[in-house]
Amino acid sequence: MRTFSAKPIPEAERRWVMIDANGLVVGRLASIVAMRLRGKHKPSYTPHVDDGDKVIVINAAKAVLTGKKRDKKVYRYHTGYIGGIKERSAKSILEGKFPERVVEKAVERMLPRGPLARVQLGNLRVYPGPDHPHAAQNPEKLDVAAMNRKNSRSA
Repeated sequence: MRTFSAKPIPEAERRWVMIDANGLVVGRLASIVAMRLRGKHKPSYTPHVDDGDKVIVINAAKAVLTGKKRDKKVYRYHTGYIGGIKERSAKSILEGKFPERVVEKAVERMLPRGPLARVQLGNLRVYPGPDHPHAAQNPEKLDVAAMNRKNSRSA
């Protein structure tokens, strides 16, 4: 037998997948999205090739954090200056101007670091509300809540 290894072709078989994040747990949603972006759900998965799907996440502002994470989870970043470490809670981000960043960061941190992951992260589109400009791509809906009962949580 021979091991299949995909070649990095630009015309890879890509599908557009849309996920409604309304009531979904952020971590479980992010792990499913990261797996789709990498292409691990396909039998032709090869670690060094970008052959994952393009993923649209809508209603990201309505995603749920379990336990006390909404109040106690802290996102830290550094300004680049001495003593310039800043932090914000998940609650302040979700109530702020860009609530979809919680989902984006969760997915970004579930991908391996490097140039390939940055390309794969470019295949992710996250929108805080139900509207998105990708109707022409005919995205197929993926029901994440039906995959496992723990994936969704009522607020």
